[in-house]
Amino acid sequence: MESDALFTLGEPAAAPGAHVGSGGVGGLGAVGPDSPLPVRMRPANLDELVGQDHLLSPGAPLRQLVGGDAPMSVILWGPPGSGKTTIAHLVAGATDRRFVAMSALSAGVKDVRAVIDTARRQRRAGGPPTVLFIDEVHRFSKTQQDSLLAAVEDRTVTLLAATTENPYFSVISPLLSRCVLLTLQPLDDTAVRRLLRRAMLDERGLAGALTLAPEAEDHLVRLAGGDVRKALTALEAAAASATALDLGLIDLPTAERAVDTAAVRYDRAGDAHYDVTSALIKSLRGSDVDAALHWLARMLVAGEDARFVARRLVIFASEDIGMADPGALGVAAAAAHAVEFVGLPEAQLNLAQAVIHLATAPKSNSVTTAIGAAIADVRAGRGGPVPRGLRDAHYAGARGLGHGTGYRYPHDDHRGVVAQQYVPDDLVGTDYYRPSQHGAERPVASRLPLLRRIVRGLPTPAGAAASTVGGRAETPEPSETDGDRLTATDADTADQVGASADGRGQQ
Repeated sequence: MESDALFTLGEPAAAPGAHVGSGGVGGLGAVGPDSPLPVRMRPANLDELVGQDHLLSPGAPLRQLVGGDAPMSVILWGPPGSGKTTIAHLVAGATDRRFVAMSALSAGVKDVRAVIDTARRQRRAGGPPTVLFIDEVHRFSKTQQDSLLAAVEDRTVTLLAATTENPYFSVISPLLSRCVLLTLQPLDDTAVRRLLRRAMLDERGLAGALTLAPEAEDHLVRLAGGDVRKALTALEAAAASATALDLGLIDLPTAERAVDTAAVRYDRAGDAHYDVTSALIKSLRGSDVDAALHWLARMLVAGEDARFVARRLVIFASEDIGMADPGALGVAAAAAHAVEFVGLPEAQLNLAQAVIHLATAPKSNSVTTAIGAAIADVRAGRGGPVPRGLRDAHYAGARGLGHGTGYRYPHDDHRGVVAQQYVPDDLVGTDYYRPSQHGAERPVASRLPLLRRIVRGLPTPAGAAASTVGGRAETPEPSETDGDRLTATDADTADQVGASADGRGQQ
């Protein structure tokens, strides 16, 4: 079965989904000279484990687990390539405990119970304790996880479980409460670089037979995205290519050919990060969908955090589109959720869909200018007490203070709008929101002046209430050159105005 760490687990030899070993074998497969580079370079002890310093302090649970000092059950949570299954290998080889490796992809309740029954019999006979390693434990159903509870509770087995999913959502609470949760962090670029250099020199790796050019090393580090297994696999492919060409140096072109991925000049912590991000946003604002897709692809290929991209799209949806296409925010927010829920590489489709929608949507910065003006007034000290009629009148004594007195309920008016002061005294007549004539904001711009006149108690032009608030809003026919997205949105929004007039909506 495939693990998500630095080596491959051996195929089950006993019950389906399980393999048994002890004292350094542990059912995790033997290492030979023809094993993949990530397998050969897996840490032989905790001191070789890189990137998890927060778990390696003296007396830390991870050291106790590997050393066998305490029979505690542990759940290892971390991204692919962070070393979860490597830790399982260290546990298997460090003590004389009986070690059983099982994959949640292929094992069932019957297999789990068989391991537990054997462990219980051996324990009663004075045999070695059993460590049960379950890879991808989040794939176990609730029933399968329930079958572990009693054995973990009475320490019939010491559970070592690995997951890439948030255990607070993917592991049942009773099992989680019986285990120590250890969170493994993604390896940073420094840690990946250190392991690449170790593989270049170590006898288990390339043993100094080749030299790795700095720009090729940078490319492999970027390509890894925190997954050291991916980095070592790419290094092995590049080394094989260099050897076939009788080269003593792995240069950038060789590394690019070996992994079929061009090096992207992109530093996630430097100028390129900000420049490419700026180019994406400005392409979206300029409605150039093709350019926006290029910059999105550039960020994804370079290993940019997809959550960062999603956050920028959510911001853009309100900052530069806003009410011109109110649905844009929903699209961007859905893409952000998909990034968290699905993850890469599949979520690149959701991000691309959002980028296409945002680039082709009508644009308006009226939301940005409106909230900016309102915040500026608040910071300047403009405002005042909440008008008496708007104050909360639900608690005892509020009416005696005059709270709510004079408040008019808009739904009592056939138009759904009444004359009433909603702002503090010194802001009467202030306009913050100035809608554009783009997309869905066009009918809003048509009815807003009348709404303001009614609310502020100003005289309205003859017939205006009937044509705009009391019935269907009439908007001018758009020209073919105005650049708007011409959809049914305008008519739908106008229909909503009529619904408001009938008392079914509230402005």
